Amino acid sequence: MTSFVQASPTATRKSGEIKLHGPEAFAGMRRAGRLAAEALDLLVDFVKPGLSTAAIDRFVLDFALAREAYPATLLYRGYRYSVCTSINHVVCHGMPNEKPLREGDIVNIDLTFVLDGWHGDSSRMYPIGTIGRRAERLLEVTHEALMRGIAAVRPGGTTGDIGQAIQDYAEAERCSVVRDFCGHGLGRLFHDEPNILHYGRRGEGVPLKPGMFFTIEPMINLGRPQVKVLSDGWTAVTRDRSLSAQYEHSVGVTETGVEVFTMSARGLDRPGLAKAA
Repeated sequence: MTSFVQASPTATRKSGEIKLHGPEAFAGMRRAGRLAAEALDLLVDFVKPGLSTAAIDRFVLDFALAREAYPATLLYRGYRYSVCTSINHVVCHGMPNEKPLREGDIVNIDLTFVLDGWHGDSSRMYPIGTIGRRAERLLEVTHEALMRGIAAVRPGGTTGDIGQAIQDYAEAERCSVVRDFCGHGLGRLFHDEPNILHYGRRGEGVPLKPGMFFTIEPMINLGRPQVKVLSDGWTAVTRDRSLSAQYEHSVGVTETGVEVFTMSARGLDRPGLAKAA
């Protein structure tokens, strides 16, 4: 049976219960989410052919520290970087390095900032120069899948509503949904209850209640959904080497629907506008 609890302002550990947050927490998440979106917006003009993902990592760390925030991934469970940079067939958790990005690559940049104790978690896809139509279409499908998942969030719904909205759309577009990774609760914790699956059946899963915070972050493959984790213990890739894409937002369930904390004020979280910029 699912257990809910009013969130404590000092909670720093998972309790197995789903936390319900009040107005002050929403305000904190807006600030953290806005900062994450601002960094991702600035990267639109920064990321280009010839740039290394290590340079992106340094940019994000400097950005965070200059604003009295901290990258949540840095030293998290031994991870040594401020971002994850996942290129082409890398599904998630790609580690930055000095290898330059090439024309035609697609890269997901996933960052989380801790600001005043609150976590703003978001990721986007960046086309490197001119990309092929198959890659371009994958970005469009993945972003639309995310937005359909977000549109399914409302009090009285379930996490299964989110999963089915994503799965139905992605599979109708002849793409596949990765099942090995999922969204997660967050707030004062980086990863909390509940898990948010990106596939499922409407009406099943965890009930959605006002005050819940979580990420929705579908990973969509052009090929089959199976993935494997490389020997570094972090990098997940498609088994068939097909292209993979991911978009992520942090959201909160409101009394009437959903609030997206990490939406770009400039609209640059949408594939077409990001490319145009």
